[in-house]
Amino acid sequence: MPAVLLPPVFVLIWSTGFIVAKYAAPHADPLTFLCLRYLGALVLLTPIAFALRAEWPKDRAGWAAALVNGVLLHGVYLGGVWWAIAHGLPAGVSALIAALQPLLTALAAGPLLGERLGPIRWCGIVLGFAGVAAVVAPKLAGVAGVATFGGPIAVNVAAVVALTAATLHQKRTLGDADLRTVAPLQYLGALVVTAPAAFLIEDMRVDWTLETLFALLWSVVVVSIVAVMLMLVMIKRGEVSRVAALIYLVPPTAALQAYALFDETLTPVQIGGMALAAMGVALAARGTAPSAEGCIAAKPLPGEDAAKPSHRPA
Repeated sequence: MPAVLLPPVFVLIWSTGFIVAKYAAPHADPLTFLCLRYLGALVLLTPIAFALRAEWPKDRAGWAAALVNGVLLHGVYLGGVWWAIAHGLPAGVSALIAALQPLLTALAAGPLLGERLGPIRWCGIVLGFAGVAAVVAPKLAGVAGVATFGGPIAVNVAAVVALTAATLHQKRTLGDADLRTVAPLQYLGALVVTAPAAFLIEDMRVDWTLETLFALLWSVVVVSIVAVMLMLVMIKRGEVSRVAALIYLVPPTAALQAYALFDETLTPVQIGGMALAAMGVALAARGTAPSAEGCIAAKPLPGEDAAKPSHRPA
Protein backbone atom coordinates (compact mmCIF):
# COMPACT_ATOMS: atom_id res chain seq x y z
CA MET A 1 0.00 0.00 0.00
CA PRO A 2 1.39 3.47 -0.88
CA ALA A 3 2.61 5.33 2.20
CA VAL A 4 0.27 8.23 1.54
CA LEU A 5 -2.75 5.94 1.97
CA LEU A 6 -1.71 4.49 5.32
CA PRO A 7 -3.06 7.30 7.56
CA PRO A 8 -6.56 7.66 6.00
CA VAL A 9 -7.08 3.90 5.73
CA PHE A 10 -5.96 3.45 9.35
CA VAL A 11 -8.33 6.14 10.63
CA LEU A 12 -11.25 4.76 8.62
CA ILE A 13 -10.74 1.21 9.92
CA TRP A 14 -9.77 2.10 13.50
CA SER A 15 -12.88 4.24 13.93
CA THR A 16 -15.10 1.23 13.15
CA GLY A 17 -14.08 -0.14 16.54
CA PHE A 18 -16.77 2.08 18.06
CA ILE A 19 -19.34 0.58 15.70
CA VAL A 20 -18.19 -2.94 16.60
CA ALA A 21 -18.54 -2.13 20.29
CA LYS A 22 -22.07 -0.87 19.70
CA TYR A 23 -23.02 -4.13 17.95
CA ALA A 24 -21.28 -6.42 20.46
CA ALA A 25 -22.19 -4.76 23.77
CA PRO A 26 -25.71 -6.24 24.12
CA HIS A 27 -24.54 -9.76 23.25
CA ALA A 28 -21.28 -10.34 25.15
CA ASP A 29 -19.38 -9.29 28.25
CA PRO A 30 -16.64 -6.84 27.17
CA LEU A 31 -13.51 -8.64 28.39
CA THR A 32 -14.88 -12.00 27.24
CA PHE A 33 -15.47 -10.60 23.76
CA LEU A 34 -11.96 -9.17 23.71
CA CYS A 35 -10.54 -12.58 24.69
CA LEU A 36 -12.25 -14.10 21.66
CA ARG A 37 -10.92 -11.25 19.53
CA TYR A 38 -7.34 -11.72 20.73
CA LEU A 39 -7.55 -15.50 20.33
CA GLY A 40 -8.90 -15.16 16.79
CA ALA A 41 -6.14 -12.78 15.78
CA LEU A 42 -3.51 -15.03 17.38
CA VAL A 43 -4.82 -18.14 15.59
CA LEU A 44 -4.81 -16.37 12.22
CA LEU A 45 -1.51 -14.50 12.50
CA THR A 46 0.71 -17.24 13.93
CA PRO A 47 0.53 -19.69 10.99
CA ILE A 48 0.88 -16.78 8.57
CA ALA A 49 4.11 -15.75 10.30
CA PHE A 50 5.46 -19.31 10.03
CA ALA A 51 4.33 -19.66 6.41
CA LEU A 52 6.12 -16.45 5.48
CA ARG A 53 9.20 -17.54 7.46
CA ALA A 54 9.09 -14.34 9.45
CA GLU A 55 11.86 -13.79 11.96
CA TRP A 56 10.90 -14.40 15.58
CA PRO A 57 12.73 -12.67 18.45
CA LYS A 58 16.16 -14.14 19.01
CA ASP A 59 16.26 -13.83 22.80
CA ARG A 60 14.08 -13.61 25.88
CA ALA A 61 14.31 -9.83 25.91
CA GLY A 62 12.75 -9.62 22.45
CA TRP A 63 9.94 -11.99 23.39
CA ALA A 64 9.31 -10.10 26.63
CA ALA A 65 9.23 -6.74 24.84
CA ALA A 66 6.59 -7.91 22.37
CA LEU A 67 4.47 -9.54 25.10
CA VAL A 68 4.63 -6.48 27.36
CA ASN A 69 3.74 -4.22 24.44
CA GLY A 70 0.69 -6.37 23.78
CA VAL A 71 -0.37 -6.17 27.43
CA LEU A 72 -0.27 -2.37 27.23
CA LEU A 73 -1.63 -1.88 23.70
CA HIS A 74 -4.45 -4.41 23.75
CA GLY A 75 -4.90 -5.78 27.25
CA VAL A 76 -4.88 -2.57 29.28
CA TYR A 77 -5.98 -0.05 26.63
CA LEU A 78 -8.79 -1.92 24.89
CA GLY A 79 -9.76 -3.80 28.04
CA GLY A 80 -9.95 -0.59 30.04
CA VAL A 81 -11.97 1.34 27.45
CA TRP A 82 -14.45 -1.49 26.83
CA TRP A 83 -14.86 -2.13 30.57
CA ALA A 84 -15.43 1.57 31.31
CA ILE A 85 -18.09 1.92 28.61
CA ALA A 86 -19.78 -1.32 29.70
CA HIS A 87 -19.97 0.10 33.24
CA GLY A 88 -21.82 3.22 32.21
CA LEU A 89 -19.22 5.67 30.94
CA PRO A 90 -20.77 7.51 27.96
CA ALA A 91 -18.94 6.90 24.69
CA GLY A 92 -18.56 10.67 24.21
CA VAL A 93 -16.70 10.99 27.50
CA SER A 94 -14.51 8.02 26.58
CA ALA A 95 -13.72 9.60 23.20
CA LEU A 96 -12.75 12.88 24.86
CA ILE A 97 -10.44 11.06 27.29
CA ALA A 98 -8.91 9.14 24.38
CA ALA A 99 -8.12 12.48 22.73
CA LEU A 100 -5.59 13.10 25.51
CA GLN A 101 -3.34 10.44 24.00
CA PRO A 102 -1.73 12.65 21.32
CA LEU A 103 -1.02 15.29 23.97
CA LEU A 104 0.59 12.73 26.29
CA THR A 105 2.58 11.26 23.42
CA ALA A 106 3.84 14.66 22.30
CA LEU A 107 4.95 15.49 25.85
CA ALA A 108 6.80 12.19 26.27
CA ALA A 109 8.25 11.79 22.77
CA GLY A 110 10.71 14.64 23.28
CA PRO A 111 12.60 13.38 26.34
CA LEU A 112 12.22 9.67 25.49
CA LEU A 113 12.67 9.60 21.71
CA GLY A 114 14.18 12.98 20.94
CA GLU A 115 11.28 14.08 18.73
CA ARG A 116 11.23 17.87 18.60
CA LEU A 117 7.88 19.59 18.14
CA GLY A 118 7.87 23.20 16.99
CA PRO A 119 5.17 25.79 17.72
CA ILE A 120 3.18 24.89 14.58
CA ARG A 121 2.93 21.22 15.49
CA TRP A 122 1.99 22.05 19.09
CA CYS A 123 -0.69 24.34 17.71
CA GLY A 124 -1.95 21.44 15.61
CA ILE A 125 -2.14 19.11 18.61
CA VAL A 126 -4.12 21.67 20.63
CA LEU A 127 -6.46 22.38 17.69
CA GLY A 128 -7.00 18.67 17.23
CA PHE A 129 -8.08 18.25 20.85
CA ALA A 130 -10.42 21.25 20.53
CA GLY A 131 -11.93 19.71 17.41
CA VAL A 132 -12.59 16.39 19.17
CA ALA A 133 -14.16 18.27 22.09
CA ALA A 134 -16.51 20.03 19.64
CA VAL A 135 -17.46 16.73 17.98
CA VAL A 136 -18.39 15.00 21.26
CA ALA A 137 -19.86 18.10 22.97
CA PRO A 138 -23.47 17.44 21.82
CA LYS A 139 -23.22 13.91 23.22
CA LEU A 140 -21.99 15.24 26.55
CA ALA A 141 -24.76 17.80 26.77
CA GLY A 142 -27.35 15.11 27.39
CA VAL A 143 -25.25 13.23 29.95
CA ALA A 144 -26.20 13.78 33.57
CA GLY A 145 -23.92 13.08 36.48
CA VAL A 146 -20.70 12.36 34.60
CA ALA A 147 -18.88 12.95 37.88
CA THR A 148 -20.56 9.84 39.29
CA PHE A 149 -18.54 7.66 36.89
CA GLY A 150 -15.36 8.05 38.94
CA GLY A 151 -14.24 4.44 38.61
CA PRO A 152 -14.85 4.07 34.86
CA ILE A 153 -13.24 7.46 34.19
CA ALA A 154 -10.14 6.46 36.17
CA VAL A 155 -9.93 3.16 34.27
CA ASN A 156 -10.36 4.96 30.94
CA VAL A 157 -7.58 7.43 31.79
CA ALA A 158 -5.30 4.55 32.81
CA ALA A 159 -6.10 2.88 29.48
CA VAL A 160 -5.05 5.98 27.53
CA VAL A 161 -1.81 6.19 29.52
CA ALA A 162 -1.20 2.52 28.64
CA LEU A 163 -1.76 3.25 24.94
CA THR A 164 0.72 6.13 25.11
CA ALA A 165 3.27 3.91 26.85
CA ALA A 166 2.73 1.14 24.29
CA THR A 167 3.28 3.55 21.39
CA LEU A 168 6.52 4.87 22.84
CA HIS A 169 7.68 1.40 23.89
CA GLN A 170 7.04 -0.04 20.44
CA LYS A 171 9.05 2.71 18.77
CA ARG A 172 11.93 2.52 21.24
CA THR A 173 12.35 -1.24 21.74
CA LEU A 174 10.67 -2.96 18.78
CA GLY A 175 11.85 -0.71 15.97
CA ASP A 176 13.94 -3.47 14.36
CA ALA A 177 11.55 -6.33 15.08
CA ASP A 178 9.59 -8.18 12.41
CA LEU A 179 6.01 -6.95 12.66
CA ARG A 180 4.70 -10.26 11.32
CA THR A 181 5.83 -11.93 14.55
CA VAL A 182 5.41 -8.97 16.88
CA ALA A 183 1.65 -8.82 16.21
CA PRO A 184 0.79 -12.39 17.31
CA LEU A 185 3.02 -12.06 20.36
CA GLN A 186 1.20 -8.85 21.28
CA TYR A 187 -2.13 -10.66 21.18
CA LEU A 188 -0.71 -13.51 23.23
CA GLY A 189 0.37 -11.04 25.90
CA ALA A 190 -3.05 -9.39 25.87
CA LEU A 191 -4.82 -12.75 26.14
CA VAL A 192 -2.67 -13.83 29.10
CA VAL A 193 -3.82 -10.85 31.20
CA THR A 194 -7.37 -10.43 29.86
CA ALA A 195 -8.57 -14.04 30.19
CA PRO A 196 -7.99 -14.26 33.98
CA ALA A 197 -9.62 -10.84 34.44
CA ALA A 198 -12.68 -11.94 32.45
CA PHE A 199 -12.91 -15.15 34.48
CA LEU A 200 -12.73 -13.29 37.79
CA ILE A 201 -15.03 -10.31 37.20
CA GLU A 202 -17.44 -11.41 34.43
CA ASP A 203 -19.95 -14.18 33.79
CA MET A 204 -18.18 -14.68 30.42
CA ARG A 205 -21.51 -14.35 28.65
CA VAL A 206 -21.64 -14.61 24.86
CA ASP A 207 -24.89 -14.76 22.88
CA TRP A 208 -23.99 -16.31 19.55
CA THR A 209 -26.18 -14.16 17.32
CA LEU A 210 -25.47 -12.99 13.78
CA GLU A 211 -24.58 -9.57 15.19
CA THR A 212 -22.07 -11.16 17.56
CA LEU A 213 -20.46 -13.23 14.82
CA PHE A 214 -20.24 -10.23 12.47
CA ALA A 215 -18.77 -8.02 15.20
CA LEU A 216 -16.22 -10.70 16.12
CA LEU A 217 -15.20 -11.39 12.52
CA TRP A 218 -14.83 -7.69 11.74
CA SER A 219 -12.93 -6.92 14.93
CA VAL A 220 -10.50 -9.81 14.40
CA VAL A 221 -9.74 -9.51 10.71
CA VAL A 222 -10.23 -5.81 9.97
CA VAL A 223 -9.51 -4.00 13.24
CA SER A 224 -7.15 -6.33 15.12
CA ILE A 225 -5.09 -7.39 12.10
CA VAL A 226 -5.34 -4.81 9.31
CA ALA A 227 -5.67 -1.62 11.40
CA VAL A 228 -3.15 -2.65 14.06
CA MET A 229 -0.59 -3.68 11.43
CA LEU A 230 -1.04 -0.31 9.71
CA MET A 231 -0.46 1.46 13.02
CA LEU A 232 2.66 -0.57 13.78
CA VAL A 233 4.04 0.13 10.30
CA MET A 234 3.45 3.87 10.68
CA ILE A 235 5.08 3.92 14.12
CA LYS A 236 8.08 2.02 12.78
CA ARG A 237 8.51 4.36 9.79
CA GLY A 238 7.67 7.71 11.35
CA GLU A 239 7.50 9.80 14.50
CA VAL A 240 5.11 8.56 17.19
CA SER A 241 3.73 12.08 17.81
CA ARG A 242 2.54 12.24 14.19
CA VAL A 243 0.91 8.83 14.37
CA ALA A 244 -0.75 9.69 17.68
CA ALA A 245 -2.22 12.87 16.17
CA LEU A 246 -4.27 10.68 13.83
CA ILE A 247 -6.35 9.68 16.87
CA TYR A 248 -7.97 13.11 16.60
CA LEU A 249 -9.65 12.01 13.37
CA VAL A 250 -11.16 8.87 14.89
CA PRO A 251 -14.11 10.45 16.80
CA PRO A 252 -15.16 12.60 13.80
CA THR A 253 -14.97 9.58 11.48
CA ALA A 254 -16.91 7.45 13.96
CA ALA A 255 -19.54 10.20 14.18
CA LEU A 256 -19.92 10.14 10.39
CA GLN A 257 -20.26 6.36 10.44
CA ALA A 258 -22.89 6.53 13.19
CA TYR A 259 -24.74 9.17 11.16
CA ALA A 260 -24.79 6.85 8.15
CA LEU A 261 -25.52 3.58 9.97
CA PHE A 262 -27.61 4.55 12.99
CA ASP A 263 -29.28 7.79 11.82
CA GLU A 264 -27.54 9.80 14.52
CA THR A 265 -27.61 13.56 14.05
CA LEU A 266 -24.75 15.84 13.11
CA THR A 267 -24.89 19.43 14.35
CA PRO A 268 -23.08 22.43 12.86
CA VAL A 269 -20.82 22.44 15.93
CA GLN A 270 -19.80 18.83 15.22
CA ILE A 271 -19.13 19.54 11.57
CA GLY A 272 -17.00 22.52 12.55
CA GLY A 273 -15.18 20.31 15.07
CA MET A 274 -14.40 17.81 12.32
CA ALA A 275 -12.83 20.54 10.23
CA LEU A 276 -10.88 21.78 13.23
CA ALA A 277 -9.61 18.28 14.04
CA ALA A 278 -8.53 17.77 10.43
CA MET A 279 -6.70 21.10 10.48
CA GLY A 280 -5.00 20.14 13.72
CA VAL A 281 -3.79 16.81 12.32
CA ALA A 282 -2.49 18.55 9.19
CA LEU A 283 -0.46 20.98 11.31
CA ALA A 284 0.76 18.25 13.67
CA ALA A 285 1.99 16.21 10.69
CA ARG A 286 4.23 18.98 9.39
CA GLY A 287 7.85 17.89 9.31
CA THR A 288 10.59 19.12 11.56
CA ALA A 289 14.21 18.11 11.79
CA PRO A 290 14.94 15.47 14.41
CA SER A 291 17.09 16.46 17.34
CA ALA A 292 20.44 14.89 18.09
CA GLU A 293 18.84 12.89 20.88
CA GLY A 294 16.29 11.56 18.40
CA CYS A 295 19.05 10.34 16.08
CA ILE A 296 20.38 8.30 18.98
CA ALA A 297 17.06 7.07 20.39
CA ALA A 298 15.41 6.09 17.12
CA LYS A 299 17.48 3.58 15.16
CA PRO A 300 17.31 3.62 11.36
CA LEU A 301 15.33 0.84 9.73
CA PRO A 302 17.19 -2.06 8.17
CA GLY A 303 18.47 -0.97 4.77
CA GLU A 304 17.85 2.70 5.55
CA ASP A 305 20.82 5.02 5.17
CA ALA A 306 21.24 6.78 8.50
CA ALA A 307 22.96 9.68 6.75
CA LYS A 308 19.91 10.38 4.61
CA PRO A 309 16.54 11.62 5.86
CA SER A 310 13.87 8.96 5.42
CA HIS A 311 10.60 9.70 3.69
CA ARG A 312 8.09 9.30 6.52
CA PRO A 313 4.32 9.35 6.30
CA ALA A 314 2.31 11.52 8.65
